[in-house]
Amino acid sequence: MRTARVCGEISHDGNLDPYHRAMAKAPVLTPRADDFPRWYQDLIAKAELADNGPVRGTMVIRPYGYGLWERMQAEMDARIKETGTQNAYFPLLIPQSYLTREADHVEGFAPELAVVTHGGGKELEEPAVVRPTSETIINEYFSKWVQSYRDLPLLINQWANVVRWELRPRLFLRTSEFLWQEGHTAHATYEEARDFAAHIQRDVYGDFLENVLAIDFVSGSKTAKERFAGAINTLTCESMMGDGKALQMVTSHELGQNFARAFNTRYLSKDGTQEHVWQTSWGSTTRMIGALVMTHGDDDGLRVPPRLAQIQAVVLAIKGDEAVLAKVREVGDRLRAAGVRVQVDDRTDIPFGRRAVDWELKGVPVRVEIGPRDLENGTAMLARRIPGGKEPVSLDALVGLLPTMLEEDQALLLKQSRERRESRTADVSTIEEAVEAATAGGWARIPWATLGEEGEAKLGEHAVTVRCLVAEDGSVPDDGDAPGNVAIVARAY
Repeated sequence: MRTARVCGEISHDGNLDPYHRAMAKAPVLTPRADDFPRWYQDLIAKAELADNGPVRGTMVIRPYGYGLWERMQAEMDARIKETGTQNAYFPLLIPQSYLTREADHVEGFAPELAVVTHGGGKELEEPAVVRPTSETIINEYFSKWVQSYRDLPLLINQWANVVRWELRPRLFLRTSEFLWQEGHTAHATYEEARDFAAHIQRDVYGDFLENVLAIDFVSGSKTAKERFAGAINTLTCESMMGDGKALQMVTSHELGQNFARAFNTRYLSKDGTQEHVWQTSWGSTTRMIGALVMTHGDDDGLRVPPRLAQIQAVVLAIKGDEAVLAKVREVGDRLRAAGVRVQVDDRTDIPFGRRAVDWELKGVPVRVEIGPRDLENGTAMLARRIPGGKEPVSLDALVGLLPTMLEEDQALLLKQSRERRESRTADVSTIEEAVEAATAGGWARIPWATLGEEGEAKLGEHAVTVRCLVAEDGSVPDDGDAPGNVAIVARAY
């Protein structure tokens, strides 16, 4: 049997079309080691995830990219609802006066606001802010809905878009408009709010990142300088990307009573006294698609974790032979019946090589390739995107093998993500060593007592930030100012 080289793999179809031969000679993507940002942009374009929108900083999410977001939504939404939180929707336009009620909040968001001053051909009596986040408008209604301790806890989430004017946009990572979920809750006591924020961070976000996205992370608290505007504490999950930089994946905020006081959100306690509620807010965004690309992608394209993938396996017909087409559709049906998310690719008017390269770029975990010779042998060629490599597999055994392989590949991605972070994180004792580690493409761990706010400012002079504070054992600290806390520092997106 003749073989040909295809993007680092061996194809069992010897007669390659011109497109396929070209792909064999030249890389489809800029190599990551040569130019990581260019590789990222190449991959988003060629895997058909997104395009730049017509207004600077906006983006058009293409169907394949939006399919990833839909899977993320489904997984996250199920976890959010398990906490007792219900979905709602609040307006996109917020009266500008709402934002001015909480001083730290308006100061923190002022540079990013988009403001509507005219509507219906007339100047508005009061300008409206395009939603940058919803703490203010949700508190306006919480103050109406909460009357008694019996109304608590009030647990609300919304799936929506927000606008934060971005000066240096990058698709998925920083755009002026993005999609997200934002949770907002009100509680009777500080302890209940604190514990709920931690519960979201650990059991919703942490579980999702690790068990669906297969992305390793460090969970900790933000410094006072980095916490959310208006919060008394911000919890974060920070992940290392393929180039060693950090990305803030998700955050969960303890808002204390700051917004409750600003909006007079109070309840009648069991003792008959009027008390302000204690609150949380928390969110995750389409930034996670960018994280997926930068964490798992390689020089051949995206690698999608099987539990996330909207297409876990694609069954390709190599040629348009009727027997081949019938078998490809039959295999697709059998895999689908076994619970595998499958797409049958019987587009034999498009050369096989081009289709194989495109599915590899999109990171579909498994390709099942079937041609006339495979039918004769009762086999299919199985290409595994995540560990790489191809092998012939009996058609009869395929349905039984695939679910196990997908779980193995899911575990491998998490292992690789964790090993990257651990191998590229240095324990240091001076600010100079921390800067050196971060600028060399890694993270540093330095005692917070050594760094402090003054040292944090010095790091900023080198475009290095404190990503989070962790306790000595690596857990989330109960007190951000505890003397034994360790600062995780890095350059970040």
